[in-house]
Amino acid sequence: MRTLFVAFSLAAFGQTPPAIFTDPPHDAANPAKMSVEHIPSHGAAINSVVYLAAGAGLHPTLVICHGLPGNEKNLDLAQAVRRAGWNAVTFNYRGSWGSPGSFRFAQNLEDADAVLAYFRDPKNAARLQVDTTKIVLAGHSMGGWVTVHTASHDPALKGAILISAWDAGKEGATTPAAKLEAKMADDMESLTGTTPKAMAQELIANSKRFSFANAAEGLRKTPLLALTSDDGLADDTNALVKAIGGTKVTVKHAATDHGWSDRRIELESLILNWLSALK
Repeated sequence: MRTLFVAFSLAAFGQTPPAIFTDPPHDAANPAKMSVEHIPSHGAAINSVVYLAAGAGLHPTLVICHGLPGNEKNLDLAQAVRRAGWNAVTFNYRGSWGSPGSFRFAQNLEDADAVLAYFRDPKNAARLQVDTTKIVLAGHSMGGWVTVHTASHDPALKGAILISAWDAGKEGATTPAAKLEAKMADDMESLTGTTPKAMAQELIANSKRFSFANAAEGLRKTPLLALTSDDGLADDTNALVKAIGGTKVTVKHAATDHGWSDRRIELESLILNWLSALK
């Protein structure tokens, strides 16, 4: 029933669902595999796992930025992307999930830049079979915010994907300090070197710089897939899309929660269809 639902759901968008339910033939010479990488970023070596696609030669690559704190890492998406012939990269920002350093919102943006630089390095690209002309950045929740700001100053990206993106700048500008500190306290279990108060203060102090609106102009030439859900954040993404304008943005909404908990296959299908259409 789920397979049929996905097919009909995508048909409504005029799309054909990709074959995400069937494993590709085993490639004995160049099998799919994983590689643990420690990526240098401002004096720290952050943790990363690369899901390497099967097959000889270079592969397009999707880099996935997790949210705050990142309990949903979208690893099923990484696996689906790899089955479709793409490499998939996951990583943990400094001070999160065992990566060394102290957690800071601004540093997340630096870490995303460092990750992209690492996989664009000719030696790493050759070793990991990365086609550096076909790198797409994706992010869920806070990772969507990281993706917005990173893609806005990185025109070399092939595209960008937002999944229920969170506008950290708007949060800092509109949420009272005490309430914001309380919200940050719910996200501390996997973070080090910070406090809820420090996190709230950083958001408030940088609200204008961190806002989606501050990045819109830089995204006008970047193909963008903006996926929203019933989590109260859709209006922020829609405002960003309106500010970007143009024809390079695709917007899809799903009636699901912030983590797309009951729409995981639909999420994978929407992303794989969009990736397959990139020129």
